[in-house]
Amino acid sequence: MEKLYGLGHLFMTIFLHNYSTFMVIPAITDVTMSALCPGRDECSIAIYLTGFQQAIIGVGTLVMMPFVGKLSDKYGRKALLTLPMTFTIIPLGILAYSRTRNSVYVYYVVKTLTAMVCEGSVHILALAYVADNVPEGRRASAFGILSGISSSGFVAGTLSARFLSTASTFQVATVFAMVAAVYMRVFLPDSIIDANLTVPILSKEKVNVVESVDDSSKKVQMFKVIPSSDDMVALLKSSRILSQAAVVAFFSNLADVGLHASMMYYLKAQFHFNKDQFADLMVISGIAGTISQLLLMPTVAPLFGEERLLSIGLLFSCAHMFLYGVAWSVWVPYAAAMFSIFSVFAQPSMRSIVSKQVGSHEQGKAQGCISGICSLANVVSPLAFSPLTALFLSDRAPFDFPGFSIMCIGFSSMIAFIQSTMIRAVPPIPTQGINSCNHMEP
Repeated sequence: MEKLYGLGHLFMTIFLHNYSTFMVIPAITDVTMSALCPGRDECSIAIYLTGFQQAIIGVGTLVMMPFVGKLSDKYGRKALLTLPMTFTIIPLGILAYSRTRNSVYVYYVVKTLTAMVCEGSVHILALAYVADNVPEGRRASAFGILSGISSSGFVAGTLSARFLSTASTFQVATVFAMVAAVYMRVFLPDSIIDANLTVPILSKEKVNVVESVDDSSKKVQMFKVIPSSDDMVALLKSSRILSQAAVVAFFSNLADVGLHASMMYYLKAQFHFNKDQFADLMVISGIAGTISQLLLMPTVAPLFGEERLLSIGLLFSCAHMFLYGVAWSVWVPYAAAMFSIFSVFAQPSMRSIVSKQVGSHEQGKAQGCISGICSLANVVSPLAFSPLTALFLSDRAPFDFPGFSIMCIGFSSMIAFIQSTMIRAVPPIPTQGINSCNHMEP
């Protein structure tokens, strides 16, 4: 019961965090285009700015994700969760205060800098926290429930945006981002795997250091926490399944990031979507994904296994991207959004596969490594797809196919699907029992 109590607080933390961050997504496209290209439905500078931001964030998270994951193995999940959840508040507060042209530029600069730490950190730390407390046989279902809670926050946030003004959207999001950080610090119990840890990095307690210990040796021990590229390569080489999962993660994230960066500008140019229609589309997708992850996935995961669910999820992900690309009427994107019922299987299944290939003391490192691979895709995707999207939405397109970039994104997802069919289940790495996790109430 104590572990379920801890997970309950984790789920509430993730819900509040996602509620605040996803609430602003339907509005950010309109805010950006109103500031940079007022009165227009097509804005190349906005597309390039978004793509440049994602590329820079990808470079930062490529370095930070394995680092954050490894630090959490050493110092605990809760201490590391505090940093990204606090940094998330800052860019939201900027647009809550003002949405002028200068404010939008300041937002993009600050968002880029903070997202190097925040982007994906909360998710991988939550995954590691669940892996600390859930037996291997139930992790796929637990990861699915975690993803379902995340989707619930997504649905609630986008639904709120549907009924709030743009100014109120950013103000409410800022308040709930602060509530999420405070709730996490007050209620979430920590789980620390490293038995050598005696004091968390955010604790006010002092560590008694033996004076005879040389300072240089302490620094060497500290830097051993930081995973090098050789460590990441060695980890991936330690298991064929880990290597295959890394390939799937790269191409899947390449497609997801490309779709996220291009879809709203494509729909605005093609069908004149606005904030409310973006919110409607996201609510449909979110509700479908939430129901699937909370009700359907826990039922089918033990029957089919993570490997088959991964392939099913990626197959439907390909299909819905192709459908977006050839959308011939305004109702088609709404129909494509329903494919989320099955496409949401992909991420929790992949993370569960990864978690079973390492011991309990390397969960943060492994999840951080996969997130680092995803971050590399974050760099490549906007460099490849943002110029393509801007070109085919402009008057300079070589042929009339506004959704051409979305189709190319779909082919990236297809590569991930093909690779996923080659993953075969093997016995998981033996790990220590979950009772070895040390729980510390705040």
